[in-house]
Formats: sequence, C-alpha cells, structure tokens
Amino acid sequence: MAKQKSQPRWLNFGSEETYFDHTHRPLQCLIFISPLLLIYQIGISIHPWTPRADHLPNVIAFELILQFFALFGAVGVYLPLMCVVAILLGWHISRRDPWRIEPGLYFGMAGESFLWAIPMLLMAALVARGAPLSEHSGGLHELSWQTRAVLSIGAGVYEELLFRLMLITFLNILLVDIFRLSLGKAIPLILIISAVLFSLYHYLGDEQFTWPTFIFRTVAGLYFAGLFIFRGFGIDVAAHSIYDLMVVALQTAAGG
Repeated sequence: MAKQKSQPRWLNFGSEETYFDHTHRPLQCLIFISPLLLIYQIGISIHPWTPRADHLPNVIAFELILQFFALFGAVGVYLPLMCVVAILLGWHISRRDPWRIEPGLYFGMAGESFLWAIPMLLMAALVARGAPLSEHSGGLHELSWQTRAVLSIGAGVYEELLFRLMLITFLNILLVDIFRLSLGKAIPLILIISAVLFSLYHYLGDEQFTWPTFIFRTVAGLYFAGLFIFRGFGIDVAAHSIYDLMVVALQTAAGG
C-alpha cells in the first residue's frame, strides 16, 4: 500500500498546542478582533453609511459586502459583521477546536500585531520619501481624525476578510484542489494575484491610479498575505488596523 503524503505544515497551522498554533485558531481570532468589530459597528451606527451614501466615506470592502447581500434582498449594516462571525465560527466548528477563552494569548497577539505594523510604517515612510503619508492613504487626511480612525479599523477587518481570508482560500481551492497545481507553483501565484487585486481595489473609489501607490499597496498586499498565512487572521487584521491608525496619528500630529 502506498504511503499517504502528509499535508504541508502551512496547511495545518493551529493543530498543535503552542502559542504559534493557538494564534491561528478561528475562535481565538474572533475573540481577539471582537473589539475592532464592535468599534467599527458602533462607528457606522453613529454615522449610518449605506452603499449609496455620498455624504460620508466608507470602507470599500465593507460596502462591497453590503452590495453582495443586497443582490439577495438582504439589507442592514450589521450584515458584514455577521459575515465575519459566521465564517470564523463555522471554521472553528469544522476544525473541532476546543471552546475556550485564553486571555494571556490575546495580550501576546496584541503585542505581536503592534510589532508587525512597524515594518509597514517604515516601508510607507520610505516610499513617501519625506512626502506626507496621506498621499499613500487614499487622500483621507481631509476627514476628521475620529472618522479616519474608524475607517482604519474597518479597513483592517474587512479588507483582510476579503483579500486574505476569502480570496486566498478561494485561490487555494481553485489552483491546488481543482487545477492540481503543486504548492511550489500555486503559493507564489496566490500571493501575487491576491496582492495585485488588493492594490487595484483601492482605485474603486475616487482615488486616481498612480504607479507609486499601486506598487506600495501591492507590496503591502504581499506583506499582509504573509502575515495571514504564517501568523493567522487575527494578527493580520490587527496589524493592518494598527498600521492605519499609526498613519492617522502621524497625520494628526503633523496637523493633517
């Protein structure tokens, strides 16, 4: 009888009893990012943004989810939040992970997320070359810092949901399971495709395409994809949100 191949290590993250593995577990990720989910939901409850609202900004990823549900007649600003909860809980149940809360784990994940956000900030400063970081944040510097902070949190959650959790999973199913590509060929394609689409996504709004911002966001997409795969969805989301909040803080301190 032929020896069955074992799955690659990266497909089994979260299967062992180490800090590294626990950070990948869907339930732990959901508990960890729940404050971000609640802050953004409270923000949009105070300012009820809808897919057709022109007077207030919105996270495009959040808006796309609203529009998707609207195709089926479902309307409500709570739907993207419920989508995150349903996906992570469904994933948790399918994995048969234990139902437990791990407070110490979340402190470690928070510290790690902050550290992972710093290289992104340094990279943004390098790309800006002394120019205002707002040039690389979609021109949102004209909004109040409170609004930008809420948008930063929403971007961290819903952009990572679409382009890392959902898109990378879909591409893995398409390339590996359906087209039977080897992991050596599939993984670079998955990373590049998801990063390029993530970068192009930012021009669905009013921002004009430029090569510097496109290249920067493609590199950022690769960076966040790596965080998602190797450090888990929760840390990936938090690092993205913290990076955006750092940019807001620097803009505000500079009077922007």
